[in-house]
Amino acid sequence: MAEKSKTREITIIDEKGTFGAFFGRFGGKKDYNFEGIASLRKLLSNEKARLMHTLKKENPGSIYELAKKLKRDFKSVNQDIKLLEKFGFVDMIAERTGKRERLRPILVVDAMNIQIRL
Repeated sequence: MAEKSKTREITIIDEKGTFGAFFGRFGGKKDYNFEGIASLRKLLSNEKARLMHTLKKENPGSIYELAKKLKRDFKSVNQDIKLLEKFGFVDMIAERTGKRERLRPILVVDAMNIQIRL
């Protein structure tokens, strides 16, 4: 059986001369007020696109490993992961190794649709 595609819906709406964006969670069940187009630009940056691509293709075991693969600072990657997690692009899976627990980021979407309503 084929796996169902997980798509993030983004709607950008012109409200009184400014853009507002709303994120729908898989099927539009929950909307997020996204505070305008500037925040959308932060979410859809080239660095975050590279981060999501690396998550999809290389499946790193931790945020630290992801930062090493991207050749970026751990703190910056961690902040990017938290933003992507907030809007449902990434989930953090807790894994135990001995007495230690680490969080493994996984990409939970495979498509994004952006709609602009004027």
